[in-house]
Amino acid sequence: MSDAMNRRKFLGAAGAVTATGLLAGCTPALSATPKANLDAMIFNFALNLEYLEAAFYLAAVGRLQELDAADGDSSKVILPAGFTGKNGNGVPFASADVRAYAEEIATDELNHVKVIRKVLGAAAVAQPTLDLGPAFVAAGKAASGGAIANFNPFANDLFFLHGAFIFEDVGVSAYKGAARLLTDTSAGGNLENAAGILAVEAYHSGMIRTLLYQQRNTDVTASLKVSDVVQAISNLRDSVDGDTDVDQGIVEGGKANIVLADANGIAYSRTPRQVGNIVFLAPGATKGGFYPDGLSGNFSAILAL
Repeated sequence: MSDAMNRRKFLGAAGAVTATGLLAGCTPALSATPKANLDAMIFNFALNLEYLEAAFYLAAVGRLQELDAADGDSSKVILPAGFTGKNGNGVPFASADVRAYAEEIATDELNHVKVIRKVLGAAAVAQPTLDLGPAFVAAGKAASGGAIANFNPFANDLFFLHGAFIFEDVGVSAYKGAARLLTDTSAGGNLENAAGILAVEAYHSGMIRTLLYQQRNTDVTASLKVSDVVQAISNLRDSVDGDTDVDQGIVEGGKANIVLADANGIAYSRTPRQVGNIVFLAPGATKGGFYPDGLSGNFSAILAL
């Protein structure tokens, strides 16, 4: 995403932004009934997610220290014991291609943090504490029924891809679900820019799903293949995000299922509450999982939608 996306266009009709990320005023939407202008709150919610993704990918390629240069805080990232994710201490990739993909995604996610912070200015929320250690262990146990006891996404190429899979589809559905809530639909405004980030996240998701599909028959444990673990992660996300079934693995009906979409070929949407349920690893929670102390900022207005 270009840095040319300036603060005026990004916040568009949002009005003045308070230090908490709430907007001082509301402007009419295109419909007859005005709707609350929550644009800045939505992008601060997204910023929390981008901090998590950036930290994960940067640590995977040994560049976690770059988070500090983007006004993040690498000291608030919990990692597996003995792993720093800094100065080259990343995943011991066996595949040069997978490393190259990881490097590219890490740069994209870091740029998302930078650009959202830049356009929100003083209203941008600080990075919360991020758990990329015990939270993955808990997710691995839950998704595998205890068959994977100490899941570490930084241990090797395959585990890295499984870790990435946990996040990527969620990011796509989060931006898709937020689209209806955005007020600024002007050229170069909030909706257009959110769509741009969504497109990049969708590219990432397709890449990760493709790489996992290529190894779908590889054994992860004595009883689980890659496709089984991916399906278990998908089932876990569906079990915590609510009553809807908006998740899929990489194999459907014995066929490749790289693109996560409904019967009309349209990407699924998740509400902020559903996204929160997944990243907290518990329905209705406000902290826990990958955010042990909760998100940074007040999002009660959109978590209730």
